[in-house]
Amino acid sequence: MPLEPFKSSRSLTMGVELELQLVNTYDLDLSSSSDDLLEYLSRHPFPGTVTPEMTQSMIEIATSVQHRHGPLLAQLRDIRHALVSAGDRLNIEVAGGGTHPFQRWFEQRIFSRPRFEQLSGLYGYLAKQFTVFGQHVHIGCSTPDEALFLLHSLNRYVPHFIALSASSPYSQGVDTLFDSARLNSVFAFPLSGRAPFVLSWDEFAEHYFTKMEATGVVKSMKDFYWDIRPKPEYGTIELRVCDTPLTVERAAALACYLQALCRHLLERNEPPPEEDDYLVYTYNRFQACRFGLDGTMVNPKTSEQIGIREDILATLRKLEPHALALDSVAALDEIARATARDGNHATYLRKCFGATGSVQSVVRAAVDALRQGPAGSL
Repeated sequence: MPLEPFKSSRSLTMGVELELQLVNTYDLDLSSSSDDLLEYLSRHPFPGTVTPEMTQSMIEIATSVQHRHGPLLAQLRDIRHALVSAGDRLNIEVAGGGTHPFQRWFEQRIFSRPRFEQLSGLYGYLAKQFTVFGQHVHIGCSTPDEALFLLHSLNRYVPHFIALSASSPYSQGVDTLFDSARLNSVFAFPLSGRAPFVLSWDEFAEHYFTKMEATGVVKSMKDFYWDIRPKPEYGTIELRVCDTPLTVERAAALACYLQALCRHLLERNEPPPEEDDYLVYTYNRFQACRFGLDGTMVNPKTSEQIGIREDILATLRKLEPHALALDSVAALDEIARATARDGNHATYLRKCFGATGSVQSVVRAAVDALRQGPAGSL
């Protein structure tokens, strides 16, 4: 069946999706409680949407379409309050973070839904290992060609979002030495990674997608696990590389950083994207996953090596007028503090472990961070 038409939306609108952990109160392991939580929430007003995910120890929340930082953050805080209150009634804790530090993947249960069961049959053990937690950010695009332009123009900035959001240093009870171990699980899927370099929607829909569909490998855009993918039914591009942060405040700041960056790119004062930009893409992605803000990236246009931290700070200076125009100065200030002073949430979780030597304390820190919001260097 042909790819559905790209639905035009207002340029630079945004929406946030967060995959969240459900945690037992008694041992802080993951809890297969999504059925109970979703049933409870269906009987009470909820300030967004909430849906199941691949396994029963996770849920996904989504905001409505937003234009500015203030209303986006307000809605995310309302969603947080509703989830925490529901969890307290059901004796379930809710947490951010890209991985649970010590859950055993083979104990997870697939949520009973046809698509999840089909994916479990196709991907085997990878489906349960996909019990990892990410933030997805949608940015509205007025035309499908604008969507593809932004998708590829953002390729060199992907390390920024990986490093800033990284919150998954622990997996299976050990420090992985990665700031974002979550993305290694995503990269195992055959249709992950980068989108093909196509800048015309007609060419993408009528040639690339049609050929892929004819192979029987894909049926819809949902079958692609690209780092950034177009979402024609929403009229957006969707950035998928971020770990779920520990706080909704950081989640809102990341979304507004992306919004400001897209506004800058749409001025088209930067060199246009080209296929050769991707020569360093996987290297830059690895550096951000492994070392976070301390990683090194290669500028695909100049071949210059620069620290990811320094590149973010230089980009923030370019985005100052866009932050003013979009009312997101507070959001980009948080990005600047995280980059220059506080570090990402992987750094925070390692500090928590260093103080106690316990992976349980890492989960407790994540639970408390979501519940209470930012404190100190968080």
